[in-house]
Amino acid sequence: MTAHTAAVSPRRQAFAGGVGNVLEWYDFAVYGFLAPVMAPLFFPQEDTLSGLINTYGIFAAGYLMRPIGGIIFGHIGDRLGRKKALQLSIAMMAIPTVLVGLLPVHAQAGAAAAALLVLLRLVQGISVGGELIGSMSYLVETAPPRHRGLVGSWSVCGGVAGILLGSLVASVVTSLVGEAAMSDWGWRVPFLLSAVIFVLGSWLRRSLAESPEFEAAAESGATEGNPLKEVLQQLPLRVLHLSTSILLFATSFYLLFVWMPTYLTDIVQPPVAHALMINTATMALLLLMIPLGGHLSDRFGRKPVMLWATAIMGVSIYPLFLVIDHGVMIQALMIQTGLAILIGMIQGPLPAFMVECFPVNNRYTAIGLSYNITLALFGGTAPMVATWLIKVTGNIASPALYLAVLAVISVVAMATLKPLERPA
Repeated sequence: MTAHTAAVSPRRQAFAGGVGNVLEWYDFAVYGFLAPVMAPLFFPQEDTLSGLINTYGIFAAGYLMRPIGGIIFGHIGDRLGRKKALQLSIAMMAIPTVLVGLLPVHAQAGAAAAALLVLLRLVQGISVGGELIGSMSYLVETAPPRHRGLVGSWSVCGGVAGILLGSLVASVVTSLVGEAAMSDWGWRVPFLLSAVIFVLGSWLRRSLAESPEFEAAAESGATEGNPLKEVLQQLPLRVLHLSTSILLFATSFYLLFVWMPTYLTDIVQPPVAHALMINTATMALLLLMIPLGGHLSDRFGRKPVMLWATAIMGVSIYPLFLVIDHGVMIQALMIQTGLAILIGMIQGPLPAFMVECFPVNNRYTAIGLSYNITLALFGGTAPMVATWLIKVTGNIASPALYLAVLAVISVVAMATLKPLERPA
């Protein structure tokens, strides 16, 4: 370990490693929360559902760039270090996000407005594809062996905190300016505010110490190869196996915490009152449950904690949607509370579980491919697919059946996936 590494406190390392995710996921998720407002501004449609599908299509497009981001930042992180990758990814997210807040709308620029929005979302997708994976790798690698689950969970805590912040800001701005002003100019405010988080995150990461595990691998010459080539030649089935095991998590998270406010407000009849505030409250609970899930995985094992939560969600999700569809606020709040607990039990152990599945010399790249492929194909498309399923079937609970099928696949894949490393 270098003197520089030793001089940086573990607490500051953990905070600096996770704070970038606040910005990344605030920026990326606030678009999901503002989709109903932005849809008619960039995609004017007489059919509300069609406008939402177009808007969520751009949401999905950003996610489709995540595997590319995983490859780019994976190469940087596995060859040049976790620190360099994390410093670059935070800047690559902030700039396009501020620019989204400055875009002209369809009435001002026609189709060019939508084209610019797509371009900026693609750049954001590349950044997101590298940020969370780097944070996971960095935090687990620098954690005490017996606390890998807990420390690793802070990476996804930062992501959830960012989404929570996005939900809170969207809710507060909407309440303060009203619906008319929100459509006129208020939707821009949450995007422009991301500059504040960027300044804080950049300052913290300037003093970030490199991962000792990476430094040891670099000194031994293990990081001198081509990480993408190594992963594709040596670990393709393991990448696919891990991708399959997180199908339910990837999809359910975006349906239940990014798309759900739109579902409760624009699709459920009668609409559920205070949907954004319900979402904010249950995400605050999720923020507490994630480190608990990580801690439990340190004590009882990663797979037992994640498997039980995945199985319970798969069995219960459709009946719970049927209850939510009654449009009663207290029922929606109670159900989202239960789902937040289950997702926390999956999400908390996940960073350590994924890190322990791959060797240090190509870990960033391997996790980047595994995680981002699933998030691109199933997570980013979840709001669009859910809205499309409702339109095609006429059953507003049909997205729950989609989640139930993914739960079965995830349980089988997770139960049969063995990590390469055993926690000490």
